[in-house]
Amino acid sequence: MPANARVLVVGSGFAGLWAALGAARCLDELGARDVDVTVISPQPYHDIRVRNYEPDLSGCRIPLRTLLDPVGVRHIAAAVRDVDTSAATVCTDDGATLNYDRLVLAMGSRVVTPDIPGLAEFGFNVDTYDAALRLQRHIRGLAPGDPASATAVVVGAGLTGIETATELPAVLGDEVAPRVILVDRNPRVGSDMGDSARPVITEALRINGIEVRTATAVTAVDARSVTLSTGEVIAAATVVWCAGMRAHPLTERIGVPLDGSGRLPVDDYLRVAHTSGVFAAGDVAAARMDDAHMSVMSCQHSRPMGRYAGYNVIADLLGQPMLPLRIPWYVTVLDLGPAGAVYTEGWDRRVVATGATAKATKRVINRERIYPPRTGDREALLAAAAPTLQGAPTYGA
Repeated sequence: MPANARVLVVGSGFAGLWAALGAARCLDELGARDVDVTVISPQPYHDIRVRNYEPDLSGCRIPLRTLLDPVGVRHIAAAVRDVDTSAATVCTDDGATLNYDRLVLAMGSRVVTPDIPGLAEFGFNVDTYDAALRLQRHIRGLAPGDPASATAVVVGAGLTGIETATELPAVLGDEVAPRVILVDRNPRVGSDMGDSARPVITEALRINGIEVRTATAVTAVDARSVTLSTGEVIAAATVVWCAGMRAHPLTERIGVPLDGSGRLPVDDYLRVAHTSGVFAAGDVAAARMDDAHMSVMSCQHSRPMGRYAGYNVIADLLGQPMLPLRIPWYVTVLDLGPAGAVYTEGWDRRVVATGATAKATKRVINRERIYPPRTGDREALLAAAAPTLQGAPTYGA
C-alpha cells in the first residue's frame, strides 16, 4: 500500500454514503490509519431520494457532516466532471484535480427528460430533493378556483409515476375538485410490476380517482396545458415527468462498454470490468444479484452494493480478501397513496400483501430501514456499515 493512500468516493446518495461508511468500517476493523477516505458530491447532504414523491419532505435531507465526521471521512462539495483512469485522477467543476489510489463511483442516476416543446420550461420532476421542493412550491403558488390549477398530468406509469400520482389529489385544489391524469407510452400501467400486482394497482388508481391514458405520449407542454399524441389537449398547470432513468453520464468517461441504462459492468466484488483500482455501486453499476438477474436502480440494491464496495475497496488496497455480493431475495413495495400499498416478492413480483398491511411496511422502509443512524455515534455508524445482508422487510411490521 502506498504511504498516505487516498480512496475517493464519488456521490453521497445511498450507494455513496454506505461505500464511505463501509470503507471506514473496514479500516477500523483492520486497524489501518494511513488511508484518507473522501466523499465528493455537489451538496453536503445525504438525501432520502425515494421519498421525494411524498408531500412532507421534512427529514429527507441529512447533513453529511453528522454521518461522515464521526468516522473520519472527509467531504468535498464539488461535482466530478471527468475521470482519467490511466492517470488515476478525477477533475472537479471547481478546477481541482485529485489523485486516487482507489476510486468508488456512486453518482446515481437521473431522470431522462426528452426534447419535448415546453417540457424544460414548464415541466417538473421528483428526481431530486430540490426538484421535489420546486414542485411543491409551484403547487402552493397556483391561483385557486380554476380547473387548470387543480389538474396535474404525471408522465410515466412506472413506480415513481404511480407513487407521485396517488399523492397529488390531496395537495391539488381546494375550490375545484382535483384531477390527476397518468400518461404512459406503454399499453398498461405498472408494466414492470407483473400480472399479479397490476390489478391491485389499477384498482388503487380507480379508488384514488386517477385518470389513465395508456399507449399515449406527451407532444407539447405550456404553462396551462398539455398536448397528447392522441390530439387531446388537457388544461393543466402542473406536469410531472417520471418517465425513464439513466445512470449518471460520468460513466461514459470510464471507457468500458455500458449496459442499456448507461451502467458500468462490475464483478461480484463491485470492481469495474477492464479497469484497475475502480469500483462502482448503486445506480451506476450493473451487478449480478443471482445467476439470472442483474441489480435494479433502487435503494434496495444500492445500499448493500455501497457497503460491500466500501469494504472491498479498502480490502483490495490493503491486500486483504474481498467479499462477494449476491442478494438471494427481491421485493417491491409500491406506495398507492390513500389506497395503501402493494408488497410483492420475487422477480416475478407475486403479491403477498396489499392495503394497510403493505402500507405499514412501506412506512417502516421509507422512515426507518433506509436511514443511517442519526445520533452521530461512531460505533453505531460503523456497525450499520457491516458488509452483511439485511433480510427482506417483514410485511405488515
